Amino acid sequence: MGSCVFCDIVAGTAPAARVYEDDDVVAFLDARPVAAGHVLVAPREHVSRLENLDPELGASMFRAGQRLARALTRSSLPTDGTNLVLNDGRAAFQSVFHAHLHVLPRRKGDRIRLGVGLVRRRAHDPDATAAAIRAGLDRLASEEKNP
Repeated sequence: MGSCVFCDIVAGTAPAARVYEDDDVVAFLDARPVAAGHVLVAPREHVSRLENLDPELGASMFRAGQRLARALTRSSLPTDGTNLVLNDGRAAFQSVFHAHLHVLPRRKGDRIRLGVGLVRRRAHDPDATAAAIRAGLDRLASEEKNP
């Protein structure tokens, strides 16, 4: 086994209950599921953070996530909805540093809480916040032009 458990799962050298795979991704049940049917979609290529994820590979992850969400609604598992979640960085609760998408089946009244901050929301100076994001996009565009 190597240093990345998801790379080991992708390679088939670590155990996992695989549910889907294609040329770009492998999907398997979460070892510590929040709900029955909690699936992780990981790229075959090791990418530690969203920052390094090729947009096309990210699109493949979300395509697989959508397909799995649709499959969950057609399964015998109780599913009224789905959260697609990508935790990026320790502060965002990423625990395995191999980018991955959580496909989390939800059921009405399931009491799963993804974060109180998502429920108790208030605007924090939206004009300044939007300006800061636009400035970040400008800096990113500059970096991409001049690597």
